[in-house]
Amino acid sequence: MKKQLSTLTDEELIKEFQDNNTIEAYELLVKRFKDPLINFVYRFLGDKDACIDVVQDTMIKFYLNKDSYKSFAKFSTWIYTIAGNLAKNELKRRRRRTILSLSNDDEERSIQVEDKAIIQPDRAADNEIKSEMVQRALMRVKAVYREVVILRDIQGLSYEEISEMTGLSLGTVKSRINRGRSQLQELLKNIYKD
Repeated sequence: MKKQLSTLTDEELIKEFQDNNTIEAYELLVKRFKDPLINFVYRFLGDKDACIDVVQDTMIKFYLNKDSYKSFAKFSTWIYTIAGNLAKNELKRRRRRTILSLSNDDEERSIQVEDKAIIQPDRAADNEIKSEMVQRALMRVKAVYREVVILRDIQGLSYEEISEMTGLSLGTVKSRINRGRSQLQELLKNIYKD
């Protein structure tokens, strides 16, 4: 008897989608990865609208290129690679646009992530302010460091997964994470004083 789709691993779902073109398998994978990818891309770009576009493009690429996924890699590594590459392309486009633009009136907005815990209003406001400051600082970290710091510290991926995803050696990944963390610490040194 066939397992219910919702009980399948990511890798089993992509195989089901590849072999049988089961749209429900695709939809389940989209549902599982949409929010984590939005968080990842937003932290990388710092722009909600661009982030939503990149994640939508990621899901379209996933749909159109489902057969390029190979079972020797984790599905999460594959889809994060797609999203990361699209986010990097968006950053390049922005840099070109910023150079050509006389003024940049983009107003950055933060994504509201639902929190199930009850937090006192003053602490919630303080947390929101700190979160925004962290995001601004993160945007000032060099992109090559920012990407790996986000993947490791925010998305919780292993060094090996990040290495596979970025095509960097394990040593380079660790080095960039350390440099990115150092830059971030320097930028945030006055925020978290007790």
